[in-house]
Amino acid sequence: MLVRDLMHTEVVTLEASDHLDLADNIMRLGRIRHMPVVVHGRLVGILSQRDLFRAAISTVLQLRPTAEREWLAKIPVSEVMSSHVVSISPDATVRQAVQIMLDKKIGCLPVTEGEKLLGLISESDCTRYLARLLDDLDSQPAPSRK
Repeated sequence: MLVRDLMHTEVVTLEASDHLDLADNIMRLGRIRHMPVVVHGRLVGILSQRDLFRAAISTVLQLRPTAEREWLAKIPVSEVMSSHVVSISPDATVRQAVQIMLDKKIGCLPVTEGEKLLGLISESDCTRYLARLLDDLDSQPAPSRK
């Protein structure tokens, strides 16, 4: 199976100039853990929930939710995103994608051709695929022993 067969092509992205309050809203409402960051359609980074948690100081300072929103509204995405993005080709195998995510300890890979973002493949996508494979194996008759 190839990455192109498993990736999501409708990916919500952020602009590097967007602010973290917008990112936080989108991630919470869409239950999204990773968002590619683009400038003029070119992939320049990725923002994860972990990046947002690091930027949100409300737990340390015990800020009210409104004060946290005001704080996040002042921080551009470009300040906290990971700018070293590991990506993968749509023609790579799912096995290669899984191995990269395991080796790099990351939860998703932007799928790119050159600098153009085509989609995203996540550990959840790969886990769902594994579950389908296991279901297929379970539904096959057991080999007979002679």
